[in-house]
Amino acid sequence: MNHLGISVIVQLSLALGVAGILWPEKLMPLFELLLFPFPSSYRNVRANSIGAIVLSILLFFSLLARSA
Repeated sequence: MNHLGISVIVQLSLALGVAGILWPEKLMPLFELLLFPFPSSYRNVRANSIGAIVLSILLFFSLLARSA
């Protein structure tokens, strides 16, 4: 039960990363809001999606390290 919060963050990060890779046009409005001063492009969406997937992998391994 102590790892529930980080598990939810891992799942959300992975879900947003995969969604950004598969459907970048559907996430463009979200990234236009998040990256307000900068123009949102498909390259930015894909780069942030890859970063989210890497973050979820790192968080998952930190979760495994804590439980072992």
